[in-house]
Amino acid sequence: MGGSGAVTAAPGGVRGFPAVLTRFIGRDGPLREVAGLLEEHRLVTVTGPGGSGKTRLAGQVARDVAGRFADGAWLVELAPVQDGAQVAAAAAAALGVREQPGVRAAEAVARVLARQQLLLVLDNCEHVIGAAAELCAGLLTAADDVRVLATSREPLAVAGEARYRLGPLTLPGPADTGDGGGSEAVALFTDRARCADPQFALDEQAAAGVARLVTRLDGMPLAIELAAARAESLGVTQLLDRFGDRFSLLVGADRLAVPRQRSLAATVEWSYRLLGESERRVFRALSVFPGPFTLEAAEAVAGEGAGPVVLRLVDCSLLVPPRAGPDGRARYSMLETLRGYGAALVAQAGEQDQAQAALARYAVRVAEQAAAGMTAIAGEPSAARWLDAEDATVGHVLARAVEHDLDVAARLVTALGLWWTLRGRLAGQGPLLRELAGRAEPGSEGWCAAEFWLAYTAMEAADLPQSLRRCAAIVDVTGDGEPSRVLADCLALQSVTLANLGRVPEAAGCARRALAMARELGYPFAQAYATNTLAIVASYTGDPGDAVQLARHSGQIPGIPRPAARMCGYLLALFLAEAGDLAAAEQACAATLTQARDAGDLYALGALLPVMADLDVQAGRAGDAAARLREAAQIALPAGLWFTILNVLDGCGYLCAATGRPADAITVWAACDGLQEQGGFATWDPDMRRREGALSQARLALGPERAHAAGRRGTAMSRAAAAEYILLLTEDPGPRQPGTPPALAKLSPRERELVTLVAQGRTNAEIAARLFISVRTVGSHLERIRDKTGCRRRADLTRLALTEGLI
Repeated sequence: MGGSGAVTAAPGGVRGFPAVLTRFIGRDGPLREVAGLLEEHRLVTVTGPGGSGKTRLAGQVARDVAGRFADGAWLVELAPVQDGAQVAAAAAAALGVREQPGVRAAEAVARVLARQQLLLVLDNCEHVIGAAAELCAGLLTAADDVRVLATSREPLAVAGEARYRLGPLTLPGPADTGDGGGSEAVALFTDRARCADPQFALDEQAAAGVARLVTRLDGMPLAIELAAARAESLGVTQLLDRFGDRFSLLVGADRLAVPRQRSLAATVEWSYRLLGESERRVFRALSVFPGPFTLEAAEAVAGEGAGPVVLRLVDCSLLVPPRAGPDGRARYSMLETLRGYGAALVAQAGEQDQAQAALARYAVRVAEQAAAGMTAIAGEPSAARWLDAEDATVGHVLARAVEHDLDVAARLVTALGLWWTLRGRLAGQGPLLRELAGRAEPGSEGWCAAEFWLAYTAMEAADLPQSLRRCAAIVDVTGDGEPSRVLADCLALQSVTLANLGRVPEAAGCARRALAMARELGYPFAQAYATNTLAIVASYTGDPGDAVQLARHSGQIPGIPRPAARMCGYLLALFLAEAGDLAAAEQACAATLTQARDAGDLYALGALLPVMADLDVQAGRAGDAAARLREAAQIALPAGLWFTILNVLDGCGYLCAATGRPADAITVWAACDGLQEQGGFATWDPDMRRREGALSQARLALGPERAHAAGRRGTAMSRAAAAEYILLLTEDPGPRQPGTPPALAKLSPRERELVTLVAQGRTNAEIAARLFISVRTVGSHLERIRDKTGCRRRADLTRLALTEGLI
């Protein structure tokens, strides 16, 4: 080498990199991809937010590829450099290039490296980004055999640069096993926790907590390592409990770590300080978004000039690059850790009320525009997908508005109810709706909207008395006022509830009043709803022909929204089948099923599938019928649609009768009747005439004693047991393996008793009171039962009880 100083050759080795004291966990994909990019490009920049592991990845890549370079891999650490003018000098010092009078440091480094073949790693470039970019540009021009691997929170923007955005560690999925299912984030936490506490064990309980913890930490390595260091002193449960104060909690004990890596707050603050004031303001405002957002949304909340800043924040790794949402629009997002930091800054700056108000205005505008689109003839699919994409935002604003702004809450509930129904999510809004109803003034828009959707939820939950009470409350408060859409909707719902309670004349009168009001208002949705009730009344009074005619007319009302039209199609298929025109019923049902699937309308699917299953049974297609009934149950159970579950139970009775399972047919019909009686449902001759014929044959096949026992079994079933019974009846379990003992044989009499009580829907506390033992003892018994049977969930134990005849 010349007199300017020299890079001492390090063939196949690395120079300047700190010793590795902990295991490198995961990142197999990024390691391969970055190493591959270095083969193709002379400058590769790894970008990502603070704490994402860029430095560690770059060091590991350097060690893996150093053998490709005659002079090895060299590290230039730029984090300590405060002035961009000193970047080249820092590189010279790291490389051992001596200072020469009259020669700039960058030029001296370029002269030395021009005769070398090496990989130069420039770590932490973001705070001196311009000077780092200038150094790289000069080196790449002067030194043909040098390649540069840079790490930065934003790209260097040098010609020929290949950019690699480093994402979080892989997180555990919903179906992953107790050990995290190969999740890199769980593996890192476990490894670092064992460094702090060699006794740390990832048992089933700890695994669930660790999975939640690493997910809330966004899979960010630094945050996970800081949390793992606290595992011995706090434990996983307390870590989660105290997670609201993550920035004071996640402080490392490594005295040798650089300041920006000693705490989570310091890491985030490092990035925040690099922003200009206008960029900081936008970052703070965007932190109020609870989920993904479009550029339009960003400008609505952070101001008209926010668009260019959003792009800048993506470059700085403070926002996740855009991804297409359910509606196809590009949406940006912020990691939860950065969002939490931004929220604290918003509060400190006194900007919280202003930012939340802007977010609320945006959410209301989206919800109301989407609601209008869902009731338009051609706008439903795109409007529903828009709400799917904005779910986190509108949900956050609604929850806050129930406490702080009842007018906003009222507008959102009014706009979102139909979407909740279509997506099978209405039942889940119950606690929030009850809170709104309790806070709002009776008769106000918010109170009426909350009470109506609670009444609707009660009907779908097969609690007809509760539905009727809420409808009556709305009518009592608003019935003497001006006609309104909410009153028309309420009267239509009330008429359906009355019909199902067996109060047919009242139902007809209520439906006619709703129909007249809807016509006066020019409100097709309630017109269709009320006309459908009149069709139901016609069916209940023994006139299926009139029911068919009314259902057809309902579906042809001008301007009827598609969701209402699908329910008209459901009733038309039902009444056509009742009238004996099975071919027409199947045609109507199939067409409406296709429409419901295309729209993602789970409510209509749940209603239609049992109708089509019954048509399958009558046509001899038992396999198709079973699949449809199972699908309907899988839709209805999470959505709390017990009205639909009753129809599924009834359909299972016909399926079992048609496939030679008389005991199951009697049992499932008895369960259906018992649950109907609990909900206040009336029994109708059109339903019972056909069923009685099938029941008579089933009783004859079994004999009086066995038929009576089968009926008792169904009457005793809880809702949970009946639901699990549906799934059992509609699946093909396959033959039991020869020599495999029944799971029941492994249990003691007391353990069998516990399984029976669980299957009856009893809680641990109720079981303890019944058996005169402690709740803790019940839990211990159930753990042993789970170990013996492999049934981890209560639903699994219920299925065991059903399969083995305990209930």
